[in-house]
Amino acid sequence: MAKSVTQLVDEVIAREGDYVNHAADRGGPTRWGITQTVARANGYAGDMRVLPRATAADIYRRIYWLAPRLDAVAALYPTVAAEMFDTGINMGTKVAGAFLQRALNALLGTALVQDGAVGPATIAALEDFKRARGVAGEHALVNVLDALQGERYVSIVEARATQRVFLFGWLAHRLGQA
Repeated sequence: MAKSVTQLVDEVIAREGDYVNHAADRGGPTRWGITQTVARANGYAGDMRVLPRATAADIYRRIYWLAPRLDAVAALYPTVAAEMFDTGINMGTKVAGAFLQRALNALLGTALVQDGAVGPATIAALEDFKRARGVAGEHALVNVLDALQGERYVSIVEARATQRVFLFGWLAHRLGQA
């Protein structure tokens, strides 16, 4: 059964936890997984230690679900949308969109521009994929998205050794969340 966006938001908030300000975290102070930069960009000016949970939930819905058009993805493949939601939160919505485009290009032989924007061409390719592979295609597509995410985590650590402290947690708690 497909999870609602409310369920997905509740799960990510539970995974992300309360206030954190780890010295090696390039995102800086966070609460509920919302970085200070994202909070400020969305109108929150207060201390991150007291960012309201409802504010975080609203940011997750607007910025990480609706803006990248995951509602349109969910109409076709809800688990793919859930995977992209989690990836977008952790790596950026454009990264999640580019992973989908790359996966569809590989699986279908299409030539989607990997710009991360889930627009009409990406949705049309996803529709084509669903027609070709049906319900079973969703599992394969989620596996590709997870593989791309895992590879990116390793690449991050290879480029910036200071991020190694996060690698185990990323692999253990970010992959397979859909």
